[in-house]
Parts: sequence; structure tokens; C-alpha cells
Amino acid sequence: MQDTYSYLVFLGIALFNLLIFPGGLFALSLGILFKGLDRKIEARLQRRVGPPIIQPLIDIVKLSGKEAMLPETAQRPLFQSAPLLGFVGMAICAALLPIPGVSKGLPAMGDMLVYFYLLQLPAVALMIAGSSSSSPYGALGFSREMTLMFAYEIPLLMIILAVAMKVGGENFAEFSLINIIEYQAQHGQFIANWVMIPAFLAYLFFLPGTMGVPPFDIPEAETEIIEGPLLEYSGAALAFFQLTGALKNIVVLGFGVVIFFPMTLGDNIIINILWFAIKCFILMLISTTFVKSATGRFRIEQAFSFYLKIPALLAAISLILVWLNY
Repeated sequence: MQDTYSYLVFLGIALFNLLIFPGGLFALSLGILFKGLDRKIEARLQRRVGPPIIQPLIDIVKLSGKEAMLPETAQRPLFQSAPLLGFVGMAICAALLPIPGVSKGLPAMGDMLVYFYLLQLPAVALMIAGSSSSSPYGALGFSREMTLMFAYEIPLLMIILAVAMKVGGENFAEFSLINIIEYQAQHGQFIANWVMIPAFLAYLFFLPGTMGVPPFDIPEAETEIIEGPLLEYSGAALAFFQLTGALKNIVVLGFGVVIFFPMTLGDNIIINILWFAIKCFILMLISTTFVKSATGRFRIEQAFSFYLKIPALLAAISLILVWLNY
């Protein structure tokens, strides 16, 4: 009887985390708001009026009510399942994400290695979408997405290892996000630790690549390959890709906040939720909004070379410094 009760409690908490907070409605709402603010600020920086802040929500609602067209030559099972794959992966990531001072996320599952694998699902979904659409533009987008993903995965893995080794100490590595937050509460934020600053800079470079914004929007380049993998999508299927993008923004920004500067402001839940959102917003401004407002688009070979030279080198520096300080 006790085991049944414990299981039901765990299931209820898991569903709440997945559907309401920190994932679900909270992450979706914040992600859509950030997309609107990002587009508005970028327009102002370029001396344009820009769309209203709620434009991403309007787009998603309009797409949800439109008919989804299916190419005759597409591989239907793969083509139709691709949007759901990325969305489900990001929904799980959002549920796993701890909010410092507020929520520990999905119980006993918030592990950085799980994050490392799940964060690749939106890119995998785009590759499946491109390869199954039978469009030459989709195939080209698939090739570019695969190349870019391999490039930015390398510094991300080294960043995760540097953080895990720094927290683990004598135990070599600690991958629990909750333990990483607690370690920084006792020993100071990693963003202010000279050993971890190169890893933080590498993470800033990682963000625009994984979020698919200029200068790393190569797989979907509208002026070159007409959205690439997304060209043949419409209606609710395209809306799911947009929802996935909104969720992924919060997931990768929140992940950066948790592993580098999870400090809280007292014990008030509302204040800490707002503080978490503000930190994510500042991270977005620095890493993507300001950058894409002032840059063009890289070629795929330039992007690949960039990630292997600069972010990978920075992450390696932190990894080596952590190892030398054992």
C-alpha cells in the first residue's frame, strides 16, 4: 500500500513538472515570450519597428488551424513523426530543468548526460524532416544540420565534463544538476571562477549554434535554401517545430544559468522565478540577440571551423585547468 502511494505521488509530481512547471505551460509561455522579445529588440537595433511581441503566439495559433499538406513523394511515417520527436525531447528537458530556489525539476532524473543526449533531438528531428521530405532543399538542410551539430557537440561535451569534474572533486565527476547548484551555493558561482570562465565563454558561443540563429542559421537559410528541412511543412506540423524552438530556447538558456550562475534571491518563490527568467533573458541578449543583429550568415565550413577552433579550445582550457587543480 505504501509503495502504491509513493508511486502515485511520484507520478503526480512528474506530470506536474512535465505539463505545468518547470516544463509544460511555464516553459512554453516563457519561450514564446522570449522569441517575441528577441524579434522586437533585434528590429529596434536595426532601426525597424518589428512585429508585436505576441507575434510568435499569433503565428502558432494560425498555423494550428491550417491544413497540413503532405508531399506525395515524402516518407510519410518519418515526415509526420519528425515534429513530435523534437517537441517531446524538449518537453522532457524542460521538465528535468531545476529552477534554483524554486523547483528541483523531475525527481532524481536531472542529469547533465541526459541533457547532452536530449538536446540533440531537435537537430535530429530537422535531419529526419529534411531527409524524408524528398525535397532537394531538405536534403541540403539535412547535410548542413548534421555537420553543424557535430561541430557544436564537441565543445558542449567538454563544458559538461569541466563542470562535472569541478563539482565532483575527489569523486572525479558529478553530473547531477541539483548537486551542481548546491556546490555553487557553498563555493561560489562558476561565472566568477577563473577556472570556469573559458567554459562559460564557450557556452555563449554554443548557444547561437544550437538555437539556429545567425550567423549559424545555415541549415534553414531562407535566402539560400528556402527554410531547407522545413520547406515542405505546413499547418500544425510546422507549429510543432515552432513550439520546439520556443521550448529549446528556455532549455538551453536555463541549462546555462543552472551550471554557471544559479544564485537565488532569498526564499521567495515568485522572486526566484522572476530572477531565473531575467538571467535567461540576459543570457539570450548577450549570446544571440545582439550577435544576430550585427552579423551575416556563415558558410557551413566556416561554422564548422569556428566551433572546432574557438569554443572547443575555450572549453578545453577549462577542462585542463580543472584537471590541474585536483
